[in-house]
Amino acid sequence: MKSDVSLDFQFTNSIEQVWNALTDSDTLAKWIMENDFKPIVGHKFQFRTEPNEWWNGIVDCEVLKVDEPYSLSYIWASAGETTTVTWTLKEGSDGVIHLRLDQTGFSEETKARKGAIEGAKYSWTSMGDKLGKVLAEL
Repeated sequence: MKSDVSLDFQFTNSIEQVWNALTDSDTLAKWIMENDFKPIVGHKFQFRTEPNEWWNGIVDCEVLKVDEPYSLSYIWASAGETTTVTWTLKEGSDGVIHLRLDQTGFSEETKARKGAIEGAKYSWTSMGDKLGKVLAEL
């Protein structure tokens, strides 16, 4: 299945540090949202933030795949849309960690809505920037 959102990030941290930033609940809270995440297949969790007039501030999730430290996948269900988020980590020959985000499964209605996919890309890019700042502090 072709990803609806695909983004690539590069970090000079170790693959273990990047993996930890993806799987440690406290670290996730620094760059995505407050959560009760655990890297256990089948674990249901939520990302939570302040609600607003358009959204209740809750993302319901379930861990689908954990392949430490190379791949993590979970369901991302929010505002009536259920997608799959997959993070893939690869270490380059130069020691740089390449982190890829793929989000799949947006409805045709959402894909057709002007700005919807672009909005998701913008949000993930912003979170990726925050992740870079979190990793830079290590």
